[in-house]
Amino acid sequence: MYLNALGTATPGRRYTKSDCWAAFVASDWFLRLDERSRALARLVLSRDNGMQSRWLAVDSLQDVFAIEPDTLHRRFATHAPALATNAARTALHRAALEPAGIDAIVVTTCTGYLCPGLTSYLSERLGLSRHVQTFDLVGQGCAGALPNWQLCAALLDSQHCDHVLSISVEVCSAAMYLDDDPGVLISACLFGDGAGAAVLSRRPPASRRRIEWSASGSVLEPAARNTLRFETRNGLLRNILTREVPQKAAACAKEALDATLERAHVPQSAITAWIMHAGGRDVLAALEDSLRLDADALQYSRQVLRDYGNLSSAFVYFVLDAALADAAPGGWWWLSSFGAGFACHGALLAVG
Repeated sequence: MYLNALGTATPGRRYTKSDCWAAFVASDWFLRLDERSRALARLVLSRDNGMQSRWLAVDSLQDVFAIEPDTLHRRFATHAPALATNAARTALHRAALEPAGIDAIVVTTCTGYLCPGLTSYLSERLGLSRHVQTFDLVGQGCAGALPNWQLCAALLDSQHCDHVLSISVEVCSAAMYLDDDPGVLISACLFGDGAGAAVLSRRPPASRRRIEWSASGSVLEPAARNTLRFETRNGLLRNILTREVPQKAAACAKEALDATLERAHVPQSAITAWIMHAGGRDVLAALEDSLRLDADALQYSRQVLRDYGNLSSAFVYFVLDAALADAAPGGWWWLSSFGAGFACHGALLAVG
């Protein structure tokens, strides 16, 4: 499997941390939460936590505080298809491929639910074939992009597909929840909206960098699922985020990396670019320590976190796009995501 082309998309409005703090202070929620929660929100939105801005699918930040099921569902149903379509069109354009050339589409999300799934809406909007194979993946949280690509690799290896469209789209503002739990508040302050799309093909593109999916591996620890997950409360998705996440992510990331490198007979020293989900500043620090990385190894992950916030499953598409835009040196690239499960996935990319 080869990466043919990549595309990303965000909503039209960007909000800084100071914008978010001002909107929170002006909202009814400011006094509905306790003093400790207000202090925590101020800390997260005023000090350096690795994130400076994010893009949200709301006309104003006041809309964020209308937290009720129908409003949030409409936000997802409206913006998830639009964001995914925009990212996919960019990827198709860069691949110089007509929609009819797509044999299968795989869509990942965790921030909303539609039945039929997003593949139905995207196939219609993009003009895909009536015979396209469609796969909707849900419930994998921030880790979801890599299982998506693993399925795409299987479809292409089956030789029944020449081109597969992979999409991860998250409208995190449609999974908004506020209460006095620190993990809930930190999530509300860090997550943004966006979509990433990739055209994945059986053969490499003729006029772009050769990026081959070489080997992959996964780690699943169900006993730790309560460290990071969604729960449903009062008809709303509520993000459970615990203090154990950075160390758990770092440990699972190292296990996935070591196992994959051993099978591929590739030393870690051969990796020239790290395409990693960030989670947040503390997660990046834990990854650097666990994987014994240089200070600038995760520069692309830090860049995306700074400019977009945590985009959940779509995040690694933006990191990969940043590495390509920077013409990162070829060799072996490590692509990895982690999240609900508790799960971590990784893949070696051979980059020319």
